[in-house]
Amino acid sequence: MKKVLLVIGDAAELFDTMYPLYRIREDNYQVVVAGPEKRVYHLVQHDKHPDWDITIESPGYKLAADIAFRDVRPEEYAGLVITGGRAPEYIRYDEDLLRIVRFMNEKDLPIGSVCHGIEVLATADIIRGRKVTTVKKCRFDAEVCGGVFQDKEVVVDGNLVCARTWHDNHAWMREFMKLLNRNR
Repeated sequence: MKKVLLVIGDAAELFDTMYPLYRIREDNYQVVVAGPEKRVYHLVQHDKHPDWDITIESPGYKLAADIAFRDVRPEEYAGLVITGGRAPEYIRYDEDLLRIVRFMNEKDLPIGSVCHGIEVLATADIIRGRKVTTVKKCRFDAEVCGGVFQDKEVVVDGNLVCARTWHDNHAWMREFMKLLNRNR
């Protein structure tokens, strides 16, 4: 069974994480959850509040990482998914994660990113000159690192498949799975 790496950390967004976890499994891939350490992480859910300009955050499920970033051998994986939420704000500084992302990109393997996940791709310097999308509040992160922002539910540029938020999961995973399944 081919493996796909799903990257999380504390405050990873619940829907950004669980939807791809189960959607990828549906096509008979083993999803390996990776985090800064092999431990349980706390997911959060984001929602609109009628009186707020930004989303509110509340606790969601917990999810255990099967492996720490430092122990990942990227050559064992057919693709990579980077969840959104606030986790990417701090995991983007993990050198082992950046090594994994750069390897997957160099091998032209499918890389999915949603919401704040773009911060990891930007820090890995793999979006320069490429079309991407993300939640609007991360547009700056994408553009300052050379990405060409498009406000669409999903943007595919080569091996990159980006979505704005969990509201776009259906389109995001549809396009990601096309790339993942192309070499089966």
